[in-house]
Amino acid sequence: MIERVIILENVDPVVFFGINNSNIQLLKTLFPKLRIVARGNVIKVIGEEDELSTFEEKVHELEKFSIEMNVLKEGDILDIVKGKVPAVINVDNLIIHGLNGKPILARTANQKKLTEAFDANDMVFAIGPAGSGKTYTAIALAVRALKTKQVRKIILSRPAVEAGEKLGFLPGDMKEKIDPYLQPLYDALEDMIPPLKLKEYIENKIIQIAPLAFMRGRTLNDAVIILDEAQNTTKPQIKMFLTRLGINGKMIITGDITQIDLPYSQPSGLIHAMKVLHPIKGIATVEFSKKDIVRHKLVQRIVEAYEGENNNEVKYHK
Repeated sequence: MIERVIILENVDPVVFFGINNSNIQLLKTLFPKLRIVARGNVIKVIGEEDELSTFEEKVHELEKFSIEMNVLKEGDILDIVKGKVPAVINVDNLIIHGLNGKPILARTANQKKLTEAFDANDMVFAIGPAGSGKTYTAIALAVRALKTKQVRKIILSRPAVEAGEKLGFLPGDMKEKIDPYLQPLYDALEDMIPPLKLKEYIENKIIQIAPLAFMRGRTLNDAVIILDEAQNTTKPQIKMFLTRLGINGKMIITGDITQIDLPYSQPSGLIHAMKVLHPIKGIATVEFSKKDIVRHKLVQRIVEAYEGENNNEVKYHK
């Protein structure tokens, strides 16, 4: 009898082992000659060499499937162990599979353009109105790059600028003070990565979420770096951020130039950067419009109403 240890990498144990270890119980049924013990991300197996080799091969196939799909059901296990290809619904414009296997798609033409621009360039500006899916698509692309091992980490950042209101003194440690500004980034990640795995990624700094000010002095290699709400950066801030890009790094800069929360006397660094960097090869810009809005149908109407009011104001002042 031989003992073998199989270490599962990048897999969420809850997804892989199933509720109450139901998936492991099924594997024990399918491999009755083996003694199987699972704990954490480690599986210990005792048995004969041939049976052990087959089991290890199937476990790695299951591991690959669960990482890609974020789900592992009884039928998937049965198919893989029996040498069949699990039934997977092919979806157009798929970026990744999110929580519980939910497909996360490029749902509009410009979201698809952002996906293509990300693949073809090392820096992409994604500009457009609220609700058009700029940040969500950007984070999905970053998670895909991490899962396919194109990069080793994801860096997500935002300028800590209050949206037209004073929040005052925030209690707690540094993380608790800055989390309110960064919550939209957490929300997107929680749609795409199982909770325990996301916690592990954050604790091990594989996924880092930090205010823009924390980027100074860093060189970000082997990473997808996303700057959200970039319209609220100053010229020096966005220059500092863009020059953090390291070897095998990719950047996505998102923003809505109609929602600038900087003082009126302070020009937006995003607008300036887009003008200055436009001719440079390897930098792309994708402009979203109200047609890309994928939130509640009222959001598009709200954006249109404010656009109309702004146009009327311009005419009036002329």
